[in-house]
Amino acid sequence: MSRSAVNNPDTPRKGCPDGDSDVEVSDPTEWLHFRYSRIEGRGAFARTAVPSGTQVIQYLGRLISKEESDKLCETYNEYIFSLTDETDLDGNVDWNPARLINHSCEPNCSAEQDGEEIWIVADRDIRQGDEVSFNYGYSLENYREYPCKCGSEHCVGYIVADDYHELVRRENGLPTRKRSED
Repeated sequence: MSRSAVNNPDTPRKGCPDGDSDVEVSDPTEWLHFRYSRIEGRGAFARTAVPSGTQVIQYLGRLISKEESDKLCETYNEYIFSLTDETDLDGNVDWNPARLINHSCEPNCSAEQDGEEIWIVADRDIRQGDEVSFNYGYSLENYREYPCKCGSEHCVGYIVADDYHELVRRENGLPTRKRSED
């Protein structure tokens, strides 16, 4: 599961005056509220404690053909999920607050596909007030154009799928990290 490009919110963080980070930028949902983020632009934050395994929010959008998806990606539409060999989901719509969820190299959620639906699911318990994030799962193609700002302890500096983290670390002179077996 991957998104086609980096999340670039309409309202950049640098335009947010200090002290206004708690201003809501989208209507809250059952589990989330949306406000300015230290990671990038706007973000999603847990309104209450979220148990592991919870479907936190559905990633909504228009079902589009691969042909339309390719055209939109050429215009830097950054909210597309690949669904099938024939269709994608374009989440760049006002009625999709999940598009505000930021990437992290150490996310607390993942994007899971259920038929033609995408759900953001908690991978571990999330505390009230924590920013909700998922790994956007980008390929290595032009990865240097997508710097990561997650600030996590093991950030690789670029928005890439977890499978590429060690390669990106080696290519960029970062210490490699041994992963524990699940």
